[in-house]
Amino acid sequence: MPTILGQNQYGKAENRVVRITRDGATHHIKDLNVSVALSGDMDEVHYSGSNAHVLPTDTTKNTVYAFAKKYGIESAEQFGIHLARHFVTSQEPIHRARIRVEEYAWERIEAAGEKAGDGAGEGGHSFVRKGQETRLTQIAYDGERWEVISGLKDLTVLNSTDSEFRGYVKDAYTTLEETRDRVLATSVSGRWRFNWTGDDRPMPDWEESYRQVRKHLLQAFAETYSLSLQQTMYEMGARIIDRRDEIDEVRFSLPNSHHFLVDLEPFGLSNDTAEGAVYVAADRPYGLIEATVLRDGREPRIPADLTNL
Repeated sequence: MPTILGQNQYGKAENRVVRITRDGATHHIKDLNVSVALSGDMDEVHYSGSNAHVLPTDTTKNTVYAFAKKYGIESAEQFGIHLARHFVTSQEPIHRARIRVEEYAWERIEAAGEKAGDGAGEGGHSFVRKGQETRLTQIAYDGERWEVISGLKDLTVLNSTDSEFRGYVKDAYTTLEETRDRVLATSVSGRWRFNWTGDDRPMPDWEESYRQVRKHLLQAFAETYSLSLQQTMYEMGARIIDRRDEIDEVRFSLPNSHHFLVDLEPFGLSNDTAEGAVYVAADRPYGLIEATVLRDGREPRIPADLTNL
């Protein structure tokens, strides 16, 4: 049977770029991992090997570094927008660009000493990598419309109380006991889709939006008396939608990081939660809770499998 070419794309993946801006004695770091994927009129390179429409992936890599110098890195989203617009508008065969960015956070090291007055006391040029989440964004542009989906991964959170799990279905294979007081922990992987598409609406303040979304999802996690991780997850998404007008869709993937009370009775010890309990943190297997929360009247567009985003 004859064959035809389906969806295809190409580009340069995982370009690590670090931009250091020097503001006197105080320096600022932006540390990104940028992946570029381009698609368009690329049939001939697959059918005949003709590279007439192919912009080399090495060129896309060089563009990332050149744009980091030329435009700076105000935010992961803004940097991705600069790149996507350039590839689509500068090369006629390229009809769509997708830019994925991971951002790694650094925090200042506070330093004491005689130079504290010139900024060194605030860690002017010394940093430590934060052991927290990785910030994410994906920019897609087809020459007319933009789609911006941002998010994070590996944001580990834990509530040591105010969580129950009971009233669930039981069958012949159920051994889990109900509890009115448990540890609730997860590593948050989340994405949120902006309703900005490049039309007349003003572009969001990407940095402030990220700070606020992160704040709201953490506050919802902390303030929700949890009867299930599903309930907590919904409250996290709903709080973001309710408080951030620029966002229409939120999707979470939350592993339930189980903490089980250790049986200490063989050693003559009571493992009473009121007296300071000992738990075993089980990394696998784990429950995996996933859902999308939408603004009323909107359609879901974030992939169900976040590993594809």
